[in-house]
Amino acid sequence: MLETRSSRQTLISPGRENMIVDHQQLKELARPLTLVGINRAAAETKATINNSVSANNEHLKQAEMAHRVAIWLSCVLLLAATCQGLKYGYYSRSCPPAEYIVRTVVGSAVRQNPGIGAGLIRMAFHDCFGCDGSVLLDPTPANPRPEKLGPPNFPSLRGFEVIDMAKTAVEKVCPGKVSCADIVQYAGRDASFFLSRGRVSYALPGGRLDGRVSLENETLAFLPPPSFNLTQLIGSFRAKGLSADDMVVLSGSHSVGRSHCSSFSDRIGTPPSNMDPRLAAALRRRCPANPTFSNDPTVVQDAASPNVLDNQYYRNVLGRRVLFTSDAALMTSRRTAAMVRDNARRSGRWEKKFARAMVKMAAIEIKNRANGEVRRNCRVVN
Repeated sequence: MLETRSSRQTLISPGRENMIVDHQQLKELARPLTLVGINRAAAETKATINNSVSANNEHLKQAEMAHRVAIWLSCVLLLAATCQGLKYGYYSRSCPPAEYIVRTVVGSAVRQNPGIGAGLIRMAFHDCFGCDGSVLLDPTPANPRPEKLGPPNFPSLRGFEVIDMAKTAVEKVCPGKVSCADIVQYAGRDASFFLSRGRVSYALPGGRLDGRVSLENETLAFLPPPSFNLTQLIGSFRAKGLSADDMVVLSGSHSVGRSHCSSFSDRIGTPPSNMDPRLAAALRRRCPANPTFSNDPTVVQDAASPNVLDNQYYRNVLGRRVLFTSDAALMTSRRTAAMVRDNARRSGRWEKKFARAMVKMAAIEIKNRANGEVRRNCRVVN
């Protein structure tokens, strides 16, 4: 979810249907990044900003043409104020290398630990039932229970240190310009790119502001848990302006990452409920009968390709090889079951739909200048 588009930085021409991935560049971009590397990148980008702006703007024009339908639909389905202020190439003048820096940090992190990439995609979703960076805020005496400590996020949400590193790197080049909320969405997009091996690629408008409020109880009120049935899932997504098709498409992110046993322990009893008996037996061997906070192992969501973001998830749903009640629920109506079969059959189509849904989701409940800011430190309000 990607990229600043200067000529030496582009891996994929944005908005192209027939994408060509330069794997050598991808490897180079995902090289380990240290603070020395950040400083070097900062020096290089400062020296080449004028050149990058021109090339960047040309690529962004192409991206805007290719994605105008997705963002238009987002603005139709959401309140007009929600989309106000979001713009492709938002940092093209104030901080041209911003997206490239975030992508470089994310590429390095995903190369070292693919699980972090899954965490960043999940973070983009968890922050974007109100895209304002509120999930990043640490506890304080004034607010001891922020979103970060809500049951959907703690202790399972990963990638905070990657956001910190990206923010530090961006601040070295463009202090006070790039919001943490935008960094979260860019990072989720970039993690999708790397984990999909370049098959999920899209331009993403920027301009989100960081919220000043973060409440643990809102995570339970708005984030759909893995125990939801289909009616509850559709209602939860619809409340945020997302359709049933968006919900099914975004569920495909469960092809990467891990889950705690406590999230699905009710599905692996004897006999298991609508789960492949072999998977249930394997999970019973891995998971305690009654998981606790101190004894709650994790398992991969997709044993077939655990570190690849692809449409294998939908084949797993069809084969009853999924962990969550909410995953299995997709087969409980003819309409959503047909969506599952379509996504399972058509390699390459789901990736495009996923990109569109991520752009749409990233426009939910954007803050304005009255209730938002650009944080200097993503973990605390200014």
